[in-house]
Amino acid sequence: MTWDSVRAAEHFTMRNARLIDRQRFAHLFQNGPTHPVRSALAAYRNLDGGYGNGLDPDLRGHASQPLAIETALRYLDELGPIPHDIGQGVCRYLSGVSQPDGGVPPVLPTVRHTEAAPWWRHTTDFSARLDTTAHITGLLHKGRVTHPWRDTATAYCWKHIDTLAWTNGHEAVGLCTFLQHVDDRQRAIQAINRLSTKLRAVIDVRLHDHGRAHTPLDLATNPQHIARPLFTDTEIERNLDLFEKQQRPDGGWDANWEHWDATATAEREGMRTIQRLGILRAYGRVSGYLPQPRRDA
Repeated sequence: MTWDSVRAAEHFTMRNARLIDRQRFAHLFQNGPTHPVRSALAAYRNLDGGYGNGLDPDLRGHASQPLAIETALRYLDELGPIPHDIGQGVCRYLSGVSQPDGGVPPVLPTVRHTEAAPWWRHTTDFSARLDTTAHITGLLHKGRVTHPWRDTATAYCWKHIDTLAWTNGHEAVGLCTFLQHVDDRQRAIQAINRLSTKLRAVIDVRLHDHGRAHTPLDLATNPQHIARPLFTDTEIERNLDLFEKQQRPDGGWDANWEHWDATATAEREGMRTIQRLGILRAYGRVSGYLPQPRRDA
């Protein structure tokens, strides 16, 4: 990926992305400080300790939602350990909306009374799901957040991982995030080895689907990731080539998401551009020097 391509991605982000993602771009790729990202993210936080207010582009309402918490934790993870007060607030909120076994759904019934993507507004199933629970719990482990809810959710994840008969691409991403960061490393490695065939079966390793299919790089976001051994060097290189080719002339990447609202699509394109550029850098595909982001202690 040439330096001109990186500059094009920067220009696209500054023209089109929302403020928080512009601040993230500056932090991740231009040695920018962390506090502007934290300040921008604070605007999406609610008094109940959760996050909402459009942080997830498909959830435009004010109310806190587990999916928005997942996004907030991913953004906080880019900056360093999760601050104690935020981590505890998130866990207290999740304790109040989770099932007794610790599992949480991606959205709550409040989504039906606000602006949101139609697939969320029309949902009738608010039962707990492994994908959301595993992603959130894994990020809490990485962020050094300890709380009774996190421990209960960890047990929920292990229970479902140990009996997993089938999965899907989105669940595979959450599952691998959990296995990447959970404390019991021996059990995590045994689980990823046992599930390798099931995980590969729901990932588009041959690039047949150019829509919403999940790629090997959506699981193995960096060469040190626990999911990296699931894929051959050839498969990884082929997907990196595709990521480079998919950059548009304007510098951005398509959202690869079902379109329902122009603003939501534009916001997802800003998020996707940062994600793709980060993966390409992690695998050494960016020519020229991009400083590594600062991390708070």
